[in-house]
Amino acid sequence: MAGFVQETENIMHAAFILALQAARPADPYALPRSMIIMLGFLAVFYFLLLRPQRKLAQRHQEMLKNLQKNDEVMTEGGIIGQVVHLQDDRVTLRTAENTRIVVMRAKIARILTGESTEPPKAQ
Repeated sequence: MAGFVQETENIMHAAFILALQAARPADPYALPRSMIIMLGFLAVFYFLLLRPQRKLAQRHQEMLKNLQKNDEVMTEGGIIGQVVHLQDDRVTLRTAENTRIVVMRAKIARILTGESTEPPKAQ
């Protein structure tokens, strides 16, 4: 009987020690460290993805705003034509002698008038 009591006390003692270890406070610097890592990921995400995309969209809006009659343009679909008429959200293009098409202004990919034959330089 004494062996059973002794073994039960040992088991209770081990369980008490495990409970104390589990209740030990966590690393006090774990939260600030993880917040710094999260902010680092957000900064990388912003500077590699969001910022360049915003700059590209801003340049495209500026190009569309400066679109003028007689500019030679290319649409996103690859159609090349000369601007005949401009409206707020539409552009009429002359693609051949007697062919005119109306496209959304936002679908103009680039202005070819005055563009050099050199490929664009990487920034």
